[in-house]
Amino acid sequence: MTVLPDDGLSLAAEFPDATHEQWQRLVEGVLRKSGKEVSGEAAEDALSTTLEDGLITRPLYTARPDGDGPDTGFPGFAPFVRGGTPAGTGTSGWDVRQRFAGSDPVRINEAALADLENGTTSLWLTVGRGGLPADGLARALEGVYLDLAPVVLDSGADYADAARALLALYDGRGVAPKDARASLGIDPLGHEARTGEALDPAPAVELARETAASWPGVRALTVDALPYHEAGGSAAEELGLSLATGVAYLRTLTDAGLGIEAALGQLEFRYAATADQFLTIAKLRAARRLWARIAEACGAAEAGAQRQHAVTSPVMMTRRDPWVNMLRTTVACMAAGVGGADSVTVLPFDSELGLPDAFARRIARNTSTVLLEESHLARVIDPAGGSYYVERLTDELAEAAWEFFRTVERAGGQGAALRSGLVAERLAATWAARSKKLATRREPITGVSEFPLLSEKPVVREAAPAHPAGGLPRVRRDEAYEALRARSDAHLAATGARPRIFLAALGPAAAHTARATFASNLFQAGGIEPVHDPVSVDPETAAAAYAASGADGMAVLCSSDALYEEQAEAVAAALRAAGAGTVFLAGRPGTAGQAVDEYVFAGCDAVAVLSSVLDRMGVAQ
Repeated sequence: MTVLPDDGLSLAAEFPDATHEQWQRLVEGVLRKSGKEVSGEAAEDALSTTLEDGLITRPLYTARPDGDGPDTGFPGFAPFVRGGTPAGTGTSGWDVRQRFAGSDPVRINEAALADLENGTTSLWLTVGRGGLPADGLARALEGVYLDLAPVVLDSGADYADAARALLALYDGRGVAPKDARASLGIDPLGHEARTGEALDPAPAVELARETAASWPGVRALTVDALPYHEAGGSAAEELGLSLATGVAYLRTLTDAGLGIEAALGQLEFRYAATADQFLTIAKLRAARRLWARIAEACGAAEAGAQRQHAVTSPVMMTRRDPWVNMLRTTVACMAAGVGGADSVTVLPFDSELGLPDAFARRIARNTSTVLLEESHLARVIDPAGGSYYVERLTDELAEAAWEFFRTVERAGGQGAALRSGLVAERLAATWAARSKKLATRREPITGVSEFPLLSEKPVVREAAPAHPAGGLPRVRRDEAYEALRARSDAHLAATGARPRIFLAALGPAAAHTARATFASNLFQAGGIEPVHDPVSVDPETAAAAYAASGADGMAVLCSSDALYEEQAEAVAAALRAAGAGTVFLAGRPGTAGQAVDEYVFAGCDAVAVLSSVLDRMGVAQ
């Protein structure tokens, strides 16, 4: 009979521990086979990936050699890295918060009641300009148990009227102040970031004083980081600007006479959750750590638990192939839950097309339900805790965010940084760098820049109210490709056909399939229809095949390097004789010498290539 040791199963006890240096030597061997002669840390660097904010993801993470990582504490205790409460979201899961746009209180009421009956636990309402009128709030919330379902307002410049209307509704419905759960959503600096319009903070201060004194479950102010995320900001920039905004509000409230703990209790923070799951998890954990540091500096360390509302990123949502958005939001929702968000809003997959329909809202709320009830995601407190990668990423992101926060503070604080252009310039530079990755498809967009489907019928929705404008821009990952596809759509409507390019595939399928698939995806991303018929051509058949294709003056050769050397010059000449004004080659530049006009290859600027092709095809902008 075998007796197990006290420390449990030791399945590898008879094997010596592998060292980091041994692993590096194995990496060196693999890289050497691919032609890279590197050693030691350089071998590890070759497998690393550089992210925004100067962050680097390594191929292997282990415990820190010195064991000196920052103290993450315990869930519910400063510095709150592991969660704002001791039980995390394990008792009831995160708050499933559904957003409602539109101005018709009757329709909003119908949608809200349906969502509340089927898994939604709080309501996020747009009130004021472009949304629900303040005097329509009572009708929109008719039949809603206000002592059970928290209400969150997003009211911009009309925050005072909206807040007063909600508080009056609680009074009128007999909801005891201690039972009311709400966020008035007042965010003057966020409104200024979106619109360029400065707001008088005096009504906000008065409402915060009132809610702190009489409405213990109501928070007056929201620090909304979405305007900075939607302007193209990185994770560290989003965090840094949220900290600067939060500090500005703390100064305003304490100057008005609120104690620091009461002022901290009036704030809720809103962050974007993206399909980059680990970065989202780290961002939410870092946000709590940084805000706890600020609370500690203010002398209120134990009151520094940050209340977090995570929203699936609008920037990542696409208008083409919007069904893929369901997958993106699922990953983002999971990351928000694992990261410890108190409330999560999953934007419906069609939210960028107009007002979401009932099916889209159902999928959005059920995303949280599946993760909570079937995946049991909330049953583990801080599931990312102890992951060497997540812990290190949290530390490095916190350091980058803190440095940017200090930059904003040195510039005079959030308000001054917005008005001086510092924020706009910094975010624009970040977005320009990211746009290059999107244009070269190093950051792919499934269904848009990769594997687009030109024959897909567009999803049409009723127009939604216009987004606030006048301040920071509102960017989308798909915007450059969307502009190209719009040109193609207009051409289709005007002529009855999309612009076409002929795929001249040489040799057997084994030789040309990879590059033909690459070229087909590339040109379809710009709304250009690839014609790959017949399957293969040669110098004798290329001209006739091109003439029958209906291509708009262009063709692209697709095959192996060996067949390019044998046939590219002759096939290109035949295509030109048949009317092809430009002949591309799918492969490395210089592969076919002077035989072709241009090259398309992995890492080329797809947006520039496609825009140029549409111009030469005569497709109007």
